[in-house]
Amino acid sequence: MAFLKTFVAAGLILAASIGSAVAQDHPEAVHIHDAYARVTGGIGKTGAAFFILHNNTQTDDRLVGAASDVAQRVELHTHKDAGDGVMKMVQIEGGIPLEAGADHALERGGDHVMLMGLTRELNDGDRFVVTLSFEKAGEVPVEIIVDNARPAEGGAMGHGHMKHGG
Repeated sequence: MAFLKTFVAAGLILAASIGSAVAQDHPEAVHIHDAYARVTGGIGKTGAAFFILHNNTQTDDRLVGAASDVAQRVELHTHKDAGDGVMKMVQIEGGIPLEAGADHALERGGDHVMLMGLTRELNDGDRFVVTLSFEKAGEVPVEIIVDNARPAEGGAMGHGHMKHGG
């Protein structure tokens, strides 16, 4: 009987610890919708990934980084007015805040994931994975499809009049 009590107690402790780990590292904490990329050409060129983040929790989070084997460098970027009517792409310092229950669009003309030094050629319809890193949600892999023909989101300016730099 003592063995049975010990066995049941151990099982309950294990179940409680597994439940706690799942709750903290729940894959549904951040949803990623409508993920696509545009690329400028073959190996060594650049590309950018766009999508909508949704924080499905009641706690603020922050996108702090991204990684992918399709590029030598992967960075969070945004656009800023250079003061001469030209938008300039710059790396985002400190990440992208994502409020509890809110959406944040990474779109052309705004925040996006920059892929620099492509390690392989990417063509329309190709798929690849970018792993997003969040302060609280941890690492979230996202499958992205290359769609160079996709029009810019409402009001976004695309890649026309920009300078790239820091």
